[in-house]
Amino acid sequence: MADMESFREAVAAWAAGGPDGPARDLAARLEVRTAVLLEGLSDAAAVDALATRLGRDLAAEGICVLPMGGAMSVGRFARLLGPHGLGLRLTGLCDEAERPYYARALAPPDAAARPEFFVCAADLEDELIRALGPERVGELVRAEGEERRLRTFLHQPAQQGRSAQQQLRRFLGTKKGRKIHYGRVLVEALDDASVPVPLKALFASLRPPLRPPQ
Repeated sequence: MADMESFREAVAAWAAGGPDGPARDLAARLEVRTAVLLEGLSDAAAVDALATRLGRDLAAEGICVLPMGGAMSVGRFARLLGPHGLGLRLTGLCDEAERPYYARALAPPDAAARPEFFVCAADLEDELIRALGPERVGELVRAEGEERRLRTFLHQPAQQGRSAQQQLRRFLGTKKGRKIHYGRVLVEALDDASVPVPLKALFASLRPPLRPPQ
């Protein structure tokens, strides 16, 4: 049975130089209408976790959350999926340093219109740590069984003089898969009022499709 993961895999294969047929076929069968272009898997984990919290089934709404494996790939994915490719609506979430890549790739045909993507001040992990506060993030790390690892990390000479927020942000990136795991954990710990502005704005832009009255 075709699902959105199959579509993501087909798009990745197409972007790597494979045929376009599988992606085109799946886009039609799944009624994909929007692609959310993200740098990597940790961003996708956070977006998926927030969708679950909000009771949104993005795949059923025709919205594909698509980690690209790096922000510099956004131009290639935009060409494949946008107006000159599959004709999908494109949006995304990026770090401040990646803004120029996204601005070029998602520039609207109408020069007066603004590209529709959303920018984190540093990165999404930084936004989530700020939203929850370092003390609460430390509690979550300990609850995940990593208290000793965190304590060892914080005693490293390189971490002395850094703020608690900077230390935690660095800690999340020191082990493969940790950012992905905590992308979900930190989002699940948010309350409704503390969802970071870029994430909140992204979801506000992802309007469910209009359904005809029954």
